[in-house]
Amino acid sequence: MTNTRIYTAALVIIGDEILSGRTQDKNISQIALWLNVQGIRLREVRVVPDVEDAIVEAVNTLRARNDYLFTTGGIGPTHDDITVDAIAAALGVPVVLHPVAKEILERYYETRGGVNEGRLRMARVPEGADLIANKMSGAPGIKVENIFIMAGVPHITAGMLDALTGTLEGGAPLLSHQLGCWVAESEIAVLLRDTEKAHDGCQIGSYPFFREGRVGANFVVRSTDAHILNTCVAALKAGLQEIGREVVDGGI
Repeated sequence: MTNTRIYTAALVIIGDEILSGRTQDKNISQIALWLNVQGIRLREVRVVPDVEDAIVEAVNTLRARNDYLFTTGGIGPTHDDITVDAIAAALGVPVVLHPVAKEILERYYETRGGVNEGRLRMARVPEGADLIANKMSGAPGIKVENIFIMAGVPHITAGMLDALTGTLEGGAPLLSHQLGCWVAESEIAVLLRDTEKAHDGCQIGSYPFFREGRVGANFVVRSTDAHILNTCVAALKAGLQEIGREVVDGGI
């Protein structure tokens, strides 16, 4: 039997550098795409500063109303990396030194100057936590309850996601198909609404643009059922062609 339950996740991006504009976040897209393949929908994203109370509030709110919560940032070796402390506070548990994480860091830094106080901070976890493998830079990510604590550096985050692939319970993967058309979305708003309404289990997103001195839009149809998806795409394409619009499969 197909699992029709919708599993959801939230993401908390932690870091003053994101809020200040000094660093542009690149993790939302890769985490969302990865979650879709796992059959999990990214439902919420929140960006918070390196402030313990803000992290605690975000973590406790979002972990309670989603199946999974992911965090990125704030698990490095410096004094302002407070994510582990904040999440431990949110869970009401102490911070402890994870023996396996300590061994991993000692091996990794054996030929890189050895472990010092700062580097040892990256072996600290909320009590009861497990580790997420990190083949890129040694310091592991952390899993505790339904929370996955990961690095903020995108290529390290990608490696941690790879280590988690296939380990989370999810539903059917979310499938999508894109159509493009040189048309103002306001002209075909009713068509979009009626097409979605006629195909239960599908959602149609409309993404307008202005190029070459004219307006157009790409339409993304999403569903967990391939047959329903294809039927909806065909109906939308036919509806656009009926009003004399050329449709570009795959988008413009």
